[in-house]
Amino acid sequence: MIFLWVVIFYLIMLMAISIRKSFIVKNQEDFMVAGRKVSTAKLVGTLLCTWLGSGTLLAGAGLAANVGFSELWMAAGAWVAIVIVFFLAGKVRRIAEFTVPDILELRYNKWARILGTLVIVIAYTTIVGYQFRAGGFVLDLVAGVPEWQGVILTALFIIIFTAFAGMMSIVSVDLINGAIITIAVVIAVPIVYFNIGGAEHLTATLDPSHFQVFGENNFFWAMGVFLPTFFLLLGESNMYQKFFSAKNEKSAKNAVVWWVSGTIIVETALASLAIFAFSHFNALDHMSEFFLSGEDAERIILHTARYSSEVGVPMWAGLLLICASVAIITSTGNSFLLTPSTNLTRDIYQRFINPNISGKKIIYIQRGMVIVLGVLAYMLLTQFSTILAMALTAYTMVGAGLTPALLAAFLWKRVTTAGGVASIATGMGITLIITITNSILTATNNPQLLAEEYIILPAAAMSITVLIVVSLLTSPDPKSKWGRFYSKEE
Repeated sequence: MIFLWVVIFYLIMLMAISIRKSFIVKNQEDFMVAGRKVSTAKLVGTLLCTWLGSGTLLAGAGLAANVGFSELWMAAGAWVAIVIVFFLAGKVRRIAEFTVPDILELRYNKWARILGTLVIVIAYTTIVGYQFRAGGFVLDLVAGVPEWQGVILTALFIIIFTAFAGMMSIVSVDLINGAIITIAVVIAVPIVYFNIGGAEHLTATLDPSHFQVFGENNFFWAMGVFLPTFFLLLGESNMYQKFFSAKNEKSAKNAVVWWVSGTIIVETALASLAIFAFSHFNALDHMSEFFLSGEDAERIILHTARYSSEVGVPMWAGLLLICASVAIITSTGNSFLLTPSTNLTRDIYQRFINPNISGKKIIYIQRGMVIVLGVLAYMLLTQFSTILAMALTAYTMVGAGLTPALLAAFLWKRVTTAGGVASIATGMGITLIITITNSILTATNNPQLLAEEYIILPAAAMSITVLIVVSLLTSPDPKSKWGRFYSKEE
């Protein structure tokens, strides 16, 4: 029961902060980009919390339990991408827009804005959906709440929290969330490692492939899990929106340095914790075979937190790990719900339907969009068998549909409007075609056309190819299209 009360207390604290912040939200800039006044410390916290979602806590942990340390190929995709982002952060803040589709229209045209918005809405509502499912797992584990009820309760919390104050509330609570996540995981790993018997126990209970570079797989598998996170992060709209929120260019760049350090530490620790716990629980007679596949493996971290005494973890550390899990789920859900609602509000409604809407009224429109997208995210839950499948599909949608054209805007003057638009359409189209085909084949008990971890390979390859070929076959854009992306002037 104490686990339930801790979760309730933590959620009440987060909601109280959001309600308080809602009273100081005065206009569109406050709600969407926190008034562009976010400090380096808050920016680090919110970037870390946004990235460390259920994709890491559940999908990544489940993969690590099954394949071992080769799971870090999936995490490393983000690490490499963040290093590249360091060189873009200042440019992004200098442009000072609100959304990624703002950038796409600025560099290309309105069709790039529309297609980019579609990509983000589809991908991000999918990501929000598996945060809901993760919340259901937690409530089932700590209080015996039926999973479907837990999913609904989680959805309600995330929707209401986001609707109150938008970015203003998110950056405020994520400094707390980031600290709790880091402390809980870093403390838990050495405790579990030494209590289960260290390296001797691990080598005795785990297959040798758990300690190999590619595990039981090969280089192509490694690229299949590396590239979705790599391309996703480079096109991650939450990240760009938070750079727009920074108080200046220096804050944005400094935040990236701390962000990559924190991400490497926490993701490596989570993977290690999943592997250590997996080796222990599967060596027990009453737990044997429990965590071997699918959603069972994906709950390994949550199970470790709830039954911490079984791996020698003090109750206070288990409670801290549960709080970290709640922080991971809610912070990512909030951010990934805010971004597509911002896109629909600014990039569709304000841009094409009501350009003259007041700053106050647009906040109410966006709050309505938050509710609509929250319901859509809940509905998407039925379309995937595991969180890993949802994660890889969403990552590919952004990585192939958005990232090539977005990066080209900052890095390649020769890219043309036609090339950018064609690239977005191609990446999104191929991802949708393969995903829908897989869903139909699975429903009819036939083998999938292509496993989720490999969709990124044809989708990204075709998106990049189309970007380059179409750009080279069309006339260069005038400097008025690309000049702002290379100028040091505001």
